Amino acid sequence: MTGRFHPPYPGWNVLDKWDSPSFNDVTRAVLRKRLEEVPKRRFFTRKEWPTLQALCDTVLPQNHNADPVPLANWIDAALHEERGSGTRHADMPAPPRAWRQGLAALDAEARARGAADFASLMPDARGALLHDVDAGRLRTDWQRLPARRFFRNLVLAEIVAIYYSHPTGQSEIGFGGPASPRGYVRLQPNRADAWEAPPGQWEETP
Repeated sequence: MTGRFHPPYPGWNVLDKWDSPSFNDVTRAVLRKRLEEVPKRRFFTRKEWPTLQALCDTVLPQNHNADPVPLANWIDAALHEERGSGTRHADMPAPPRAWRQGLAALDAEARARGAADFASLMPDARGALLHDVDAGRLRTDWQRLPARRFFRNLVLAEIVAIYYSHPTGQSEIGFGGPASPRGYVRLQPNRADAWEAPPGQWEETP
């Protein structure tokens, strides 16, 4: 959750295929909405909003992005419009309640560590707090909300899903992008169609 990220596909932009046979009209309409119609806050309260934004910034820092994906806005929109998978774990409340309860618990954990709230912590401290949540090192009562499941199965799952469904995230991972109606041809190992991203430039992990 900390450290400098170096995108392995510099210069690759999935939107360069906008007018190619890789995108049909449905794909263009969906992506245009994600790019141009960012929803305003409707579900979360003014008090909850900074906590959600800080949580998104900590889980998926976007310092390398000139135009960061508005993760909090799309999480808010899904909850306001009651969109979801239609499933939940038996020990978890429904997502709207789980998000409110989880954000309040993160603020309480921050206060237990001497801060005013989660958003006021420095990025490294927010990351350390989330590591504690994931490891079960809690200092407050989460009111029966399973903290680790909230963090992994709701927060991480939602943030990752939103980020990598956005052209920014897709370009970052060298995603070939939708190929409809074009379709893929070279499906064998070590082969790629000419319109796919070139091999990535991965840094050695220390």
